[in-house]
Amino acid sequence: MVGTQNPQAISTKQLKLAQRAERYPHEALLTLSHLIDLDWLREAYRRTRKVGAAGVDGQTAAQYETHLDQNLLSLLDRFKSGRYRAPPVKRVYIPKGDGQRVRPIGIPTLEDKVLQRAVVMLLEPIYEKQFEDCSYGFRPGRSAHQALNQLWQQTMSLPSCWLIELDIESFFDRVDRVRLREMLARRVGDGVICRVIGKWLKAGVMEGTKLSYPDQGTPQGGVISPLLANVYLHEVLDEWFEREVKPRLKGRSFMVRYADDAVLGFARKEDAGRVFAVLAKRFEKYALTLHSEKTRMIPFNRPRPNDCPRGGPGVKRSFDFLGFTLYWGRSRKGQWVVRRKTAKDRLGRALRNINTWCRVYLHAPVMRQHAALSRKLLGHYAYYGMTGNGRSLASFRHHVERIWRKWLSRRSQRAKLTWDRFSAFLQRYPLPPVRIVHSIYRHSAIT
Repeated sequence: MVGTQNPQAISTKQLKLAQRAERYPHEALLTLSHLIDLDWLREAYRRTRKVGAAGVDGQTAAQYETHLDQNLLSLLDRFKSGRYRAPPVKRVYIPKGDGQRVRPIGIPTLEDKVLQRAVVMLLEPIYEKQFEDCSYGFRPGRSAHQALNQLWQQTMSLPSCWLIELDIESFFDRVDRVRLREMLARRVGDGVICRVIGKWLKAGVMEGTKLSYPDQGTPQGGVISPLLANVYLHEVLDEWFEREVKPRLKGRSFMVRYADDAVLGFARKEDAGRVFAVLAKRFEKYALTLHSEKTRMIPFNRPRPNDCPRGGPGVKRSFDFLGFTLYWGRSRKGQWVVRRKTAKDRLGRALRNINTWCRVYLHAPVMRQHAALSRKLLGHYAYYGMTGNGRSLASFRHHVERIWRKWLSRRSQRAKLTWDRFSAFLQRYPLPPVRIVHSIYRHSAIT
């Protein structure tokens, strides 16, 4: 059964593996796959997300659990013997933030996700000892809000600041697999692990009935893809910036990276200009391309006491990162601070999703609509509920109410709701009030 695994024993193994990686920081670790046993796979299955669409085999978690231990034993045997065959990833398309274009996503099979999770659990302790502190994406104990907090602290602490916003074109689709495997081989020398990663990199993509085999990129939608991305960008960007770039700069600098999104900050314009001039060549060396329009260098200087909040014509005082717009604004005490609000494109996307849901579930019972919309609002607050973002949250809630009223009025010809009737309706079915979840201004941390 799923509950028979021992998470504490798994954590002990991971701790010993991390200590081993720390003892031999510049060597490839040869014996790793023996750590993956039935208990390890049970724990990997427990950590695997089980909701969502099925992969190319159509198998659901409920079906897999009917003979869980038998299925995991079979998976373990095929993995250890080298007989495991990585199935193709099913490709589907979802709307992008603008509501007009679509982007592809990959859906692996459940069994593939379980094995990938098991390998991630094995590799994380090794690479956590190697990754730089500036990296926050898809790492244990780190989050997008920590990255935003670090960026806030750094920009607040630099009265004169120049920023470089990085945007990599189709990063996950363009990773050079040969280089990636070379990077992995420097720390992972276990043949079983290297072979199965190679199989995932070469697994095909099933789009409808058409099967293709891309020659670059990481597994679409794969559990292991974020870790592979961190391994790749650690060498391409993090290590290069921390160990080669920083020592050559004249002023203070910093970087905050979350997966393939990164912001570099500099106290001196000349330092920012020198780095910006070589960034494209650095990424081209690793078969990556920076978006020519979205990758930019901007001033983000603290305004003077009497400056206009909007900055005036041609003055840029804002940029986007991880769904938030960061900008200079006045605090309640009248001081200039870096404020954060929901990015315009993310707000628009969220409202379009609410509108689509209300249209699809137009005739669902009101209690069900209320429960679902409440969950969606609470989920929005859970991410965007950050100190200083109350106005955007209130605007989002207000627009959700308007959308709900619009679709409730279309349930029948006599269902039109006036605002008075709708206000009375909201007394009975109130939506959750605005909630600030992340109070992460820490002035004491600013130097």
